Amino acid sequence: MLNRLNTIRYTYIRSHLYGLFLNTVTLLAILLSIHVIFEPGWLSATSIFVFVLSYMLIGFIFSFYVGFKSSGDMKDRMDYLSVLITQLSRGNYSSRVYFNEDDEIARIGNELNELGEKLQSQVKSLQRMADEKSEYAKSAHKAATIEERQRLARDLHDAISQQLFALTMMTQATLRVMEKDPVLAKTQLEEISSTAIKAQTEMRALLLHLRPVDLSGEPLISGIHKLVEELKQKCPIEFHLQLEEVDGISQSTEEHLFRIVQESLSNTLRHANASEVSIEITRSKGEMFVHIGDNGQGFDLETDERKKTSYGLKTMKERCEELGGTFAIRTKQGEGTHIDIRIPL
Repeated sequence: MLNRLNTIRYTYIRSHLYGLFLNTVTLLAILLSIHVIFEPGWLSATSIFVFVLSYMLIGFIFSFYVGFKSSGDMKDRMDYLSVLITQLSRGNYSSRVYFNEDDEIARIGNELNELGEKLQSQVKSLQRMADEKSEYAKSAHKAATIEERQRLARDLHDAISQQLFALTMMTQATLRVMEKDPVLAKTQLEEISSTAIKAQTEMRALLLHLRPVDLSGEPLISGIHKLVEELKQKCPIEFHLQLEEVDGISQSTEEHLFRIVQESLSNTLRHANASEVSIEITRSKGEMFVHIGDNGQGFDLETDERKKTSYGLKTMKERCEELGGTFAIRTKQGEGTHIDIRIPL
């Protein structure tokens, strides 16, 4: 109740009541001065008292009514400004407000409109820079691919090839001594088994390193479906997908969003201990909405600095901001983790 008395509407009413109080005091001083100096018969103390009370009562009613009515337009215009600021904070930079008046509030509205236009222009610039960065990344990727192939060839030669050669030599030696010295043959077979396991581990590491981490030209929705199908075969997690095709987004935007989803799912598998994961992609009012949530153990976002770092939240947030979007995370111990992303289109 006390907070409502501080609103602009009650501020108007108070100002009118202050004016009524000053007028009443002035009028009372004038009437008392006339009564004392001139002592007219028609102006008695009782008549002054009745007149002032009547004036205050009628003035109070009019002050309250006029203050309430005159502040209505001001309150509505302030509400429009508040809604505009809320829309801008949520990334809806196309929102505008227009006033017919030519006063300070109209000037503030025009300045907020200009701010929205500048923010919208900056978002377009950020998205254009992201596209250009993606093109540069493709060029760098080609050079890196050649270098990576050469490195993998060296690794295959230095690790796998030498281990296979050692397996061949050890197998031949074991065959020669198998009948003469079974104990020695058994020892050599154990070494062969250990070397084979090591070679297999090295090969799995190389194959894992070769696994693609981008969309490879596929649409975002298809890439997420394939990623989820692959995870279903490797982990006992139930996935709930609500993926809507969103037209008008660039390839670099899809790449960024795919990596954010991939990073989030990786964090869920490593840290969340969740049994259900939901992924939602929808389009609404000129923006793209992405939600990733799980029913895992969650964490304390305010105090657990170690987990905030290990979860890669900073990287995901930077990717989102690079697209001119907003990144929000909601988590609590025992209540899972939910990530909300909004990208203006």
